Amino acid sequence: MPRVLFFGRLRDMAGCSEREIACENDLDLPTFRRLASLGDHDLEEALAARSVRVALNAVLVPVAATCSVSPGDEVAFMPPFSGG
Repeated sequence: MPRVLFFGRLRDMAGCSEREIACENDLDLPTFRRLASLGDHDLEEALAARSVRVALNAVLVPVAATCSVSPGDEVAFMPPFSGG
């Protein structure tokens, strides 16, 4: 099962910092986002925002790239960070 990590405001919206998604096949990223949101439309929209970065197995995915998520993968959704 893929593991999803939520950071920052996305963690607050999801109500958890991580969850596992039941799937047996590879999924494209939009489908995976929909499953990761567990039917929460606001969270699904937030995960799809262009400002949210995605890391697949600890490697950042380019914004315009398409990728697939396989069982056993780790997907992190990260909103913009600030600080210094």
